[in-house]
Amino acid sequence: MTHFARLCLAGALLSHAAAVPGAAGQLPDGSQKQTVLKLCGTCHSANLVLGRGMTREQWGDTVSSMVARGAKGSPEEFSQVVDYLAANFPPKASATKAPAAATTKAKKPASIGQGADDQQVVDDVLADRGKKIYIAECITCHGPKARGANEGPPNLRGPDLVRSVTVLHDRYGNTIGAFLRQGHVTQSGTPSADFTATQIVDLSHFLHQRVGDTLRSGPFNSVLNVLTGDAKAGAAYFNGEGKCSTCHSPSGDLAGIARRYDPPTLQQRYLFPATPSFGGRNAKSGKPVILTVTPPDGPAVTGELVRLDDFNAALRDSAGDHHSWKRTPALKVEKNDPYATHNALLEQYTDKNIHDVVAYLETLK
Repeated sequence: MTHFARLCLAGALLSHAAAVPGAAGQLPDGSQKQTVLKLCGTCHSANLVLGRGMTREQWGDTVSSMVARGAKGSPEEFSQVVDYLAANFPPKASATKAPAAATTKAKKPASIGQGADDQQVVDDVLADRGKKIYIAECITCHGPKARGANEGPPNLRGPDLVRSVTVLHDRYGNTIGAFLRQGHVTQSGTPSADFTATQIVDLSHFLHQRVGDTLRSGPFNSVLNVLTGDAKAGAAYFNGEGKCSTCHSPSGDLAGIARRYDPPTLQQRYLFPATPSFGGRNAKSGKPVILTVTPPDGPAVTGELVRLDDFNAALRDSAGDHHSWKRTPALKVEKNDPYATHNALLEQYTDKNIHDVVAYLETLK
């Protein structure tokens, strides 16, 4: 929810509160009043609650949703807020006479909501609490990174939660909670339907943190240490099985490469040399893909690849002229990709090969 939307909703609720008899004025005095003003008044007027009445459980749900949306404070302070609200704003007497359907509706948390498409803002404190729940209840089946388990008994191989539609659609536990309330196996044997609203919100923050870390787009990410290989084994692979030395030389084109690139960039350059930022065709040192096309009724034409698919072939020659053809069985097309060998090796490298070669390249200072 945007700040403008919060202001509009707060204004609407305050207007409603002012229309209720006895709602106007300030919060009742009490030992926890200052705590309420401190924690709740940061985002909206603390007088928002005037004229409203809910059970302690409902106020607890409301405060939990505030925490999920970024309210800051200690557990003790939030407990004081719930105590104060429950004591000063209990359910109205008329609510006890309401029909069952109305009572059910009233039990829904009355708090500032969020649209289904809003991005969840991960709270690292809540995510840390959710991590403890995950380790205690979920890690055996879903793995340490929530990416699923590929080993162990089939009945303990849980799916990848980072790619789970339930997790991706979740906002502050709304879909995760609905799923758990239907019943799900846990490590401790605790019925998942018994998870509290706070536990579900904490677990939601942890899982969204895992999604963000996997996408490398969240504030919790840091560049990993890629220098975990064996430089000697990397040199042996470079000069042997990898056949890297047939095209590259540590005293030639690779001389001093470790002085020009940090380890993460060095690894990217090694694995994907054709990308523009690491010497591709848009960079000064890039090597373009060369196309030679020989039509059935004319001489061969050679130039830099512009387009090549099942239907068309196009290139730009050394004079800058553009040539294109419709592909037919009689049209001969030869493609010379200077990075073809690197592309083929991507399917052959093991993780160890990659880490060892990067460790070796890091020695070429």
